[in-house]
Amino acid sequence: MSDLSNATNSTSAFASALQQSGDFLSITRANEWSLPGGAFSFEVIHQASQTKSKVSVLETGLITFEPIDRASNHDIVLSSAVHGNETAPIEICSDIIGELIRGELMLAERVLFIFGNPASMNIAERFVEENMNRLFSGGHSQDQGNGAGLINKERHRALLLENTVRTFFEGGSELPSANGGERQRSHYDLHTAIRGSKCDKFAVYPFLHGAPRKKSQLQFLNACGVSTVLLSHSPTTTFSYFSSNEFGADAFTVELGKVRPFGENDMSQFIQVRETLTKFVSGQDLELTPYQAEDFNLYEISQVIDRHHEDFSLTFADDVENFTDFPQGHVLAIDGDNEVKTQQDGEAIIFPNANVAIGQRAMLTVTPTTLA
Repeated sequence: MSDLSNATNSTSAFASALQQSGDFLSITRANEWSLPGGAFSFEVIHQASQTKSKVSVLETGLITFEPIDRASNHDIVLSSAVHGNETAPIEICSDIIGELIRGELMLAERVLFIFGNPASMNIAERFVEENMNRLFSGGHSQDQGNGAGLINKERHRALLLENTVRTFFEGGSELPSANGGERQRSHYDLHTAIRGSKCDKFAVYPFLHGAPRKKSQLQFLNACGVSTVLLSHSPTTTFSYFSSNEFGADAFTVELGKVRPFGENDMSQFIQVRETLTKFVSGQDLELTPYQAEDFNLYEISQVIDRHHEDFSLTFADDVENFTDFPQGHVLAIDGDNEVKTQQDGEAIIFPNANVAIGQRAMLTVTPTTLA
């Protein structure tokens, strides 16, 4: 961490240190659950264009950027660290935040950056007490197999993230659009997978309750280097589904490689996503290629396999990769006395994790599909 971790608790000290370094990640990690002194803001001038933007630190891990002297078209949420050990997206967002604060990158759109679970970052674990990506859309207030009275800081944090996204999107709805059209809302929740994958980068497109999928969003993902997309067909308690369902945002859970410690990511593997997100927030031409079905690997979710018993195990090794497929009738897991089997040939596994709490998802299976 930088000298920001040694800053005094005054907002003026935080603001001064942040303006000099642009290192919001260190402030976040030094103040895991709350920021002493409360929210603060300051203005930034872009070095080349001399355009101004307002930077607002709302709470630890929550920072917004808003153009001052120009209208925008998009309200963008970029979240990472909903799981604290998924470091590559954290580093990508930290770099972009730093460039914006130091005036090196011009701001064209309203952007909310979220570092979701700072405490889990500091212990290099997915979570402290409970998986935060099962706590949205009211999941923070539900009995998820852990007892109706369960209260922990991650549940409080999930509620704060919901309210922050709500305030951000609703605030944008009051603003005019630069192009005279309807303002657009986007939320890309950036993750990395626990295990390796035959498709190194992939995204989950949340359930849209009958609304059409957007090919333009797949083009955007492709520009990020993400050409494998899972189409979800049911509501979930993930962060991306929350923004999609509650606010009509174009929202995705985006998996970028495999979990690695801070400083051990090969950032050359993420050049496309870094450049595309940078262009997006700065209003540059994204240069999207026309949609062609053959450019994508699309899957639909076949089974959502939850853990129901203490005696639960997967039948395959920990090094079996995401998107490995099995023949029909293959036993994937043993849940108590029940065998969980594939229902059709070519059914592939995603996100297998036998160590989830009882009642939570232990795995998805997927099959190839096409976009209507």
